[in-house]
Amino acid sequence: MPVTVRPLTDADLTDAWALGRLAFGSDPQPPPTTTTAGLTRYGAFDASGALLGKAVDLHHDQWWTGRAVAAADVAGVAVAPEARGRGVARALLGALLRGAHERGAAVSALFPTVGAPYRACGWEVAGVLRTVDLPTAALPRHRPAAHLTVRSGRTADLPATAALYEQVTRHRCGLLTRRGPLFDHGDELPYDGLTLVEHDGHLVGYAGWQRGRGYGSDSVLTVEDVLATTADASRALVGVLASWHSVAPTLRLTLLPGDAVAAHLPLENAREHEQDTWMHRPVEVTRAVADRGWPPYARGTVTFDLDDPLAEWNTGTWRLDVADGHGELRRWHGETDLRLSVRGFALLYAGAATATAVAEAGLLHPTPGADPRAADLLAAGGPAHLHDYF
Repeated sequence: MPVTVRPLTDADLTDAWALGRLAFGSDPQPPPTTTTAGLTRYGAFDASGALLGKAVDLHHDQWWTGRAVAAADVAGVAVAPEARGRGVARALLGALLRGAHERGAAVSALFPTVGAPYRACGWEVAGVLRTVDLPTAALPRHRPAAHLTVRSGRTADLPATAALYEQVTRHRCGLLTRRGPLFDHGDELPYDGLTLVEHDGHLVGYAGWQRGRGYGSDSVLTVEDVLATTADASRALVGVLASWHSVAPTLRLTLLPGDAVAAHLPLENAREHEQDTWMHRPVEVTRAVADRGWPPYARGTVTFDLDDPLAEWNTGTWRLDVADGHGELRRWHGETDLRLSVRGFALLYAGAATATAVAEAGLLHPTPGADPRAADLLAAGGPAHLHDYF
């Protein structure tokens, strides 16, 4: 189906809102009347000018081992039911990638409702955002250590919580930096309540929570953020959350694997509330390699052919060099024993699989007798995570 893809204007927003509401079954809400800073909305139109599909490029940054990498995170992809299966989504995503490439983005992530269309466009499953329920009564009822102060937070404390979030997340891979206009909360607290833990006036942990309704057996305390930089601060936060046991029997929170707080939660009692699969792909492979941080122990060289049908600027033969915390990807004019698909690149870059597993999945093709493990250099950064749904 021939379509024209372009950025949406203010005049298109009502139609785009209606299409999204139809696709996702959203509750009735007033449509937006003006464009929003920090994102680009794309629409696909037929020859008559009717809107057939839409997609949103969120201008996020992601942390990759201490460095912020520009991202084109994808949300709100919807196609009119009469136009599905006719190439509209592919046209939208291709245009979104081209626009993201032009504005300097390096990587992209998304949460799919169905994976196949995104795999066909080069994204691959790289992880799962897990939200679990814990019996509040099962939490240990720690008292705060004597050197800590626990208090309620206010709007004026949000810069300190943002700084602590950055301290906890910047050395990891894939997490949003939460910088920019999409994360500007203005003068309002984004939670019902904010609990702070301080040491000598410095923030060492916080929990932002939504109280929910009621106080019966079905009452849930939803913790949107709980982060700490010390074990004592983690125990103090868990103790405060445990104090809700009489009026909120269930504690709901999104896990950040391997963080300080998780080490003090009774995760053996956790029940899965929701699992949101997320996918990743490079927008521009040279930027994806050069702009991120690399572990200081990683050192080596590997060459490979890369195939990326939707982002042709990524296709070709490349040499990857990693040393001293930096990486560089350059065009290579020699022979190589490895052929890598863009989905395989995404898996390795996100640390979601080893090169051997990627080869077994048919996303990496070594020549006969070649060892696919040479491509593990691309996976040296460790596993990526997402902690924000978008």
